[in-house]
Amino acid sequence: MSNFPEINFKESLEELEEPKINDFELFVECSGVQIHRKFLPESSLYEYKVLGELKSDVQTFVKVYMDLEYRKSWDSYVKELYEKEDEHEGSFIYWNVNYPFPLANRDYTYIRECREMTEETTNKTPTWVILSESKQISSCPDKSGVVRVNDYKQNLSIQHKDENTTKLFMHYKDNPGGSIPTWLINWAAKKGVPSFLTEMKKASDGYPKYLEKKKKGKK
Repeated sequence: MSNFPEINFKESLEELEEPKINDFELFVECSGVQIHRKFLPESSLYEYKVLGELKSDVQTFVKVYMDLEYRKSWDSYVKELYEKEDEHEGSFIYWNVNYPFPLANRDYTYIRECREMTEETTNKTPTWVILSESKQISSCPDKSGVVRVNDYKQNLSIQHKDENTTKLFMHYKDNPGGSIPTWLINWAAKKGVPSFLTEMKKASDGYPKYLEKKKKGKK
């Protein structure tokens, strides 16, 4: 049973082909990726839409994005990251993010679902939609010295363009809570997202070697 309404998958797929950015402003453009943002008065923060292409095979991209264990080996901002089953809430992901001193780390409890949408596309192009959203889990209470993020949402759509290129669309908002300087939030959006996609590209390139090493380790 899905944790997300069917319409959420379809809307994310539609925006991959025709992004709705009329009420968003172009924030930054870098390495073939555009980041658009929209101000949210209720939180004084922004929501973002990311459009662009990544030099990676789409199926490898999906596997790397979904592989939490692998991410711990290449993402330096990860302190803790694992998937766990809750007796009442079902499967969820716990993610503890390293923040620069003197800021406290942030952590998340969220649900995620990946669905192949190839048959929903006009030309039956290999396509996936991955939805993530914060969810409070009673068996995973707040930790001392760490700020729990309860307002996080990300819709990611990725599609095959050619053998070595993945087209992507991402719509996300993330309220880190606490007292964080505006410059740091802007930096995270302006530099952090392109940097993360660059690291994703490197991680995708290194994934076959990682799997081979993991396979040998099990023998």
